[in-house]
Amino acid sequence: MTKIIITGCSGKMGKSLLSAAEGREDCRIVGGVDLVAPQQADFMYADSFDKLEQAGCQADVIVDFSNPALLDSLLKYAVAHRMPAVICTTGYSEEQKKQIQAAACEIPVFYSGNMSLGINLIIELAKKAAAVFGDGFDIEIIEQHHNQKLDAPSGTALMIAEAISSVKTDAEYVYDRHACRKKRDKKEIGIHSVRGGNIVGEHEVIFAGQDEVLTISHSARSKTVFAVGALNAAVFLKGKPAGMYNMADLLKDSDNN
Repeated sequence: MTKIIITGCSGKMGKSLLSAAEGREDCRIVGGVDLVAPQQADFMYADSFDKLEQAGCQADVIVDFSNPALLDSLLKYAVAHRMPAVICTTGYSEEQKKQIQAAACEIPVFYSGNMSLGINLIIELAKKAAAVFGDGFDIEIIEQHHNQKLDAPSGTALMIAEAISSVKTDAEYVYDRHACRKKRDKKEIGIHSVRGGNIVGEHEVIFAGQDEVLTISHSARSKTVFAVGALNAAVFLKGKPAGMYNMADLLKDSDNN
């Protein structure tokens, strides 16, 4: 049984984690951290705290769906308590990503911008398509999310772009074309964000060539898919040695069992 503390427990993903954990025999939510957590009636079956430093419950893993501004306190607590961390928050700066990598030298860290199995398959397919098509196809990534999402482009869109860039090494990300009038460069990967309504998450990768277009897309119908993935990551991470882990490691581990 993996005992889990949620940071960001009062948010939509925190509540989805609570719901997804119900009935599972391999993990249990034992505590939550959020500024308004103690006032959340639907979190009362587990301990809740204003700050992670106040958490007094015994736990095996932290699952984080909070805010980039809280990274310092999250990593400080995790390293001090030698507690594995599943980091699902997006919108980190390059400097913060280096902090996460440094923490992974001391504790196991599972870091992914998207916890969906389908999205991680899309990433692999996009990488394969880019390798096959080379410079013969233009690449555009379109992501859509709800109107409350703070960061743009999404962490998932950047994950897709980074996977493509691993085989298309001269790629340049373009986020805004209206600022300059010029033809599209073959090196470009266009990345576009849509924010509206309660869209959970839509990602589309377009490979546009001469007389043919290949489109790879994924649609998340609820946040449950991300919650289940995060819980699976927490169970996977318990007992692992220090290091950086991601969905590819989880999928590989599943194949071996």
